[in-house]
Amino acid sequence: MSFCMASKPEFIMAAPDNQIGDHFEHQAIACDRLGSPFTGSLCRALIRVLDDTTQTGRRVLSWPGNPRWDALALRLCGGLHGLVLTRADAALSAVYPPSERNEDVLAAILPGAIARNDSLLSAALDNAPQTNETARSAMLLPGFLTIARETGLPLALNEIGSSAGLNMLFDRFHYVYGKMRWGDALSEARLTPEVTGRLPPLDGALEILSRQGCDIAPVHLTDEVARLRLRSYVWADQTDRLKRLDAAVSIAERVEFSVETMNAAAFLRRQLAAQKDGAAFVLFHSIMWQYMPEREREEIRNLLKTAGRNATSSAPIAWLRMEPVAVADPFATLSLTLWPGGKTRRLARCDFHGRSIEWLG
Repeated sequence: MSFCMASKPEFIMAAPDNQIGDHFEHQAIACDRLGSPFTGSLCRALIRVLDDTTQTGRRVLSWPGNPRWDALALRLCGGLHGLVLTRADAALSAVYPPSERNEDVLAAILPGAIARNDSLLSAALDNAPQTNETARSAMLLPGFLTIARETGLPLALNEIGSSAGLNMLFDRFHYVYGKMRWGDALSEARLTPEVTGRLPPLDGALEILSRQGCDIAPVHLTDEVARLRLRSYVWADQTDRLKRLDAAVSIAERVEFSVETMNAAAFLRRQLAAQKDGAAFVLFHSIMWQYMPEREREEIRNLLKTAGRNATSSAPIAWLRMEPVAVADPFATLSLTLWPGGKTRRLARCDFHGRSIEWLG
């Protein structure tokens, strides 16, 4: 899966070669399952050809951290896709979508491409992948509407692990859930998730009072290099995802929001201290919780629990998250805790990339 990180685990043990190979194969399986057979083939081809003749190969094969937690394979895949997006390597571009080439063809082309672009690809390994997957907004929207209906107040949005902050713009997108529609019919960003089971409720008024987020490595959309890196992490054979991303980036130029470089717990502590009556304080996040150290997760839970004891009907607190309940879950769960009261509800089961939703209510 692809993800945005709010905090990076610390590891000191070097990963053995078989762990690197296993990681690339597991990532390939995940890509196949998530609808990117090209990236699956790319991961398998890479582990066949990487060796110590290039700086990139040496860094990958002797990676000093945990390759899974660091999303090592996706770092390299992003670097390669960046070369294609900038048309920096014609031979590599020729075997990328829309061309349909198999793993053997990729394995034949990759050694030359890596050698020609060794310094650029090695540098790409320094960056943790961030896709800021806007399709997840289609999973979050029913949760935001639930908060708005039940509190009757405008929402003050506070997102952790925001990446570029694009999911804070969810109300500017257009959505289709089966026969139901919501949002701006003229929006460039159009989300059409598959609905399994009941349709999510989309009724009620929604007003956004503020949009503030944080990330330990935010993507600044005014930076051309940062925008390219964000696009490069979208898998090359998933053109609809790339179109959605580009549309959301265009919308971001017209909406006021902020993403600060800050630790998630520190951000939440500051935001809660500034909470005001007349709005629902909403902490939300999607596919980032498992990548934070447990001590930071516990601090966030304690901050919310303490603030929740003082929550009132005129200053409620909501915690909305799209995260797997267990690491091994094949889906994310949309969960909502609302104070006063502090009851937690499981609202929906969601595809990690926002492709489908099963409303639980």
